[in-house]
Amino acid sequence: MAGPLAGIKVIDLSRVLAGPWASQLLADYGADVIKVERPAIGDDTRGWGPPWLTDEQGRETGESAYFQSTNRNKRSITIDLAQQRGREIVKALAATADVLIENFRVGTLKRFGLDAEALQSLNPQLVYCSISAWGQQGSRAAEPGYDAMMQASGGLMSITGNADGPGGGPQKVGVAIADIMAGMYATTAILAALQARQQSGKGQFIDVPLYDSQVAWLANQAMNYLVSGEVPRRLGTAHPNIVPYQAFATSDGHLMLAVGNDRQFRACVACLDCAELAASPDYATNAARVANRQTLIEVLSERFRRRTTAQWIDVLRDAQVPCGAINDLAEVFSGPYAAEKQLVRMLPHAIAGATPSVANPVHFSMTPVEYHHAAPALGEHTTAILIETLGYSQREIDELRQSGVV
Repeated sequence: MAGPLAGIKVIDLSRVLAGPWASQLLADYGADVIKVERPAIGDDTRGWGPPWLTDEQGRETGESAYFQSTNRNKRSITIDLAQQRGREIVKALAATADVLIENFRVGTLKRFGLDAEALQSLNPQLVYCSISAWGQQGSRAAEPGYDAMMQASGGLMSITGNADGPGGGPQKVGVAIADIMAGMYATTAILAALQARQQSGKGQFIDVPLYDSQVAWLANQAMNYLVSGEVPRRLGTAHPNIVPYQAFATSDGHLMLAVGNDRQFRACVACLDCAELAASPDYATNAARVANRQTLIEVLSERFRRRTTAQWIDVLRDAQVPCGAINDLAEVFSGPYAAEKQLVRMLPHAIAGATPSVANPVHFSMTPVEYHHAAPALGEHTTAILIETLGYSQREIDELRQSGVV
């Protein structure tokens, strides 16, 4: 059975991460995503290596792992937007599409005549989604912005990392999470706009700023500040609202403990042979444990150092206390659970052959996620798209190639 977005066509004018992350999700759900790239260059992330995919003979292909992470299931067409004939091709594609995603600097596509107003005049049903650093309006709209600076200016780095002191200081998250979350917000907004189109018959314009997205998903930390007026501080692996909920050193490594309620706390301290702590008014409730965080953590830390990580996990899991080892990626992808859940899918690639891809985590009961192919080679589908979608002849395509339009 086809995916839930079968029949939806997406024109992806975005590059790097936030926009491509959104369009990859739509492609996984069955949409036909046409990725528009610059001739001979392509998406910036094609060059963001090493590592590179290798072919069946083990030779590097020049196809970056980074690009593969966010362009699965798409078709690639090369178009030079600086040329009028290239812009006309994009207009023709948009006239046939349901969704267009772009993340150019604000005002760039308007100069090209490819802004929402222009394209929706050709196709009133088009859902047009713009992802930018600061949004399409406002005093900072013209400024550039990238993930790391959004993590910094949007507050995330102020609450990420160990407290000030030796080894402390603000840290960014190990993946470009501001970009990824903006892409997730864009995806849900596009799906909502497609649903609204069912009633109105019209598409609409969607503005997704990276900065606003970053601030929006500060979640409980943002509300903690808005309610209390107290600026959250960095706590390393610890939780601002729940105790004990952090990493502890064991005799041979570390363990992440996630005690979420009083029952789990009672079970936890019983496993640690200090059950009396649960009866103390200083620790009996979560609010008390938050207030007395330091003294409690000192006691628990001493106890956890007495056994290995594996020993503690066995004991705590038997008592239904949430915990886990801190795995590196080799452990994540090589463990039996990864095979059980099929976390890695091997997909065909035009140059490299079978290529690994991290599975989409969503499981539909009737309209499954689709895994057709790995990220496309640059311009791999240019001829097919021009012929099948726009009715170009091979002679016309050859002429466009000679002039550098495609």
